[in-house]
Amino acid sequence: MSHRRNILHVLQQFLTSRLPFLNLPGTGDGSSDDQNAVEQFYARQVQKNIAYQFIDTSHLILALKHRSYVYAQEQTGVLSNERLEFLGDAVLDLVVSDQIYKIYPKRREGRLTQLRSLLVNKSSLAQEARSIKLGKYLLLSESEARTGGRHRDSILADAYESIIGAMYLDGGIEPVRDFLERTLLAHVEKHTKSDLWRNYKSALLEYTQGSGKGQPKYRVEAEIGPDHDKTFTVEVYITGTSVGRGAGSSKKDAEQDAARDAAERLQLFFIE
Repeated sequence: MSHRRNILHVLQQFLTSRLPFLNLPGTGDGSSDDQNAVEQFYARQVQKNIAYQFIDTSHLILALKHRSYVYAQEQTGVLSNERLEFLGDAVLDLVVSDQIYKIYPKRREGRLTQLRSLLVNKSSLAQEARSIKLGKYLLLSESEARTGGRHRDSILADAYESIIGAMYLDGGIEPVRDFLERTLLAHVEKHTKSDLWRNYKSALLEYTQGSGKGQPKYRVEAEIGPDHDKTFTVEVYITGTSVGRGAGSSKKDAEQDAARDAAERLQLFFIE
């Protein structure tokens, strides 16, 4: 009987590793022993993926517990990862703020805030969670797993923050800093060069106001084509001097393109 139980336990671990979405004991409402075995197995896998060994793995296991998992066991939501998510969010903001403050000593507060927001938004954190295969080892209820919970951005991002909170409780700020420098913060430069995070008109306005030059003035220089397919050409001026030129299918797009041209000429994004 004991030999049979050992074989079943090994099979369970194998299936949990390969197919974590299955309703194996310990991922829903199975026995306490089976649940503990799965939780410990998931914790070991996550520690390998994040390259950090917890002193107290109970912190990590708590970070993996989605509220659907604890509710399926008729437990209180306090036993889910939401409190660790709260803590991890604050620690994440601190470490990211500290890092980009040091990397960009000449960047204004508004630009630092934009960059931090881009780094710590749900989409970015979910992407980082996927890179460490976190979804595969989240403790979810059967129904949550079957409806795609392991791939949902909000759940992945929250779990990533929970991992950070757990790491902070376990080892302090330095393990968190090391982890983030190897993952999220390793991509800072990519984000600063990405058009996705730049609002050129806002950046140009911040520059002119910060340097006492008032507001940029946008002037439509040309409109070409029929009404249903028109192209606008816009020039942007600072203190009466043209600093950029752009085109677009609407005045708004053309102004943004002109602001982009001005921002690049003035090196607002590349001088550190």
